Amino acid sequence: MHIRIIPPALKKATDRGISKQMIIGAVRFPDQSVNGYGDRIVKQKKIVVDNKDKLLRVVCEIERDEVVVVTAYLTSNIGKYWRQ
Repeated sequence: MHIRIIPPALKKATDRGISKQMIIGAVRFPDQSVNGYGDRIVKQKKIVVDNKDKLLRVVCEIERDEVVVVTAYLTSNIGKYWRQ
C-alpha cells in the first residue's frame, strides 16, 4: 500500500525531530495500531531517543489504495496511549 505524507504533517514532524523514514517505518511495521478519532488509525512504535523511551504516534487515514499520514509526534507518556 502506498504511503503519502501530507506536506504540513512532514513539516511538523521534521520540526519535531521525526524523519520521513521513521514515519514510514512506523506505518509499515507498527508495534501497535489503535483506533483514533473518526476513521483515523494511529500506528504506534516504541523507540529510543537520547537514551529515553518514546512512543512514535503516526495518525493516518486509509483512502482507497493509500495510507495518508495526517500527523506524527513523539511522546514519553507511553502508558497513556499503549493498549494491552
